[in-house]
Amino acid sequence: MSAMQMLYQQVILDHAKQRSGQGELPAADGESFQVNPTCGDECRVQVRVAGGTIIDVGWTGRGCSISQASLSLMHQMVDGTAVAEAEELGETFRELIRNRGQELTPDRMDQLEDLGAFTGVGRYSARVKCALLGWMALRDALAQAQAR
Repeated sequence: MSAMQMLYQQVILDHAKQRSGQGELPAADGESFQVNPTCGDECRVQVRVAGGTIIDVGWTGRGCSISQASLSLMHQMVDGTAVAEAEELGETFRELIRNRGQELTPDRMDQLEDLGAFTGVGRYSARVKCALLGWMALRDALAQAQAR
């Protein structure tokens, strides 16, 4: 295993243990519950949005280290950002995961910051949904919040 792969693995393990943003949000503007039927991972993502900005993101869930770390990093990356920016980041992350273990262009990898740790997940089709579960919930919760 290369030094970069070990670093990426450590980022995922750290976020799976020390979860950022875990907890319910009272009075959420949008909420989505998602389940990965293949492995049983599940999450609920709640958002509060004002003036086109995500003012708060909370999540609860259980599952493998990949799904939990992805939720934790998602929280860190989108909390306090513009909805459009969060949606663009989500699309870039989905592109990375579907890129079958290959990195994106350097500028796109820079945009992902620590989410780049999930590069190798795309090699394992059974793990793709684990990494994307929270992002699917975020997209749905944001759509609900914007429809209000």
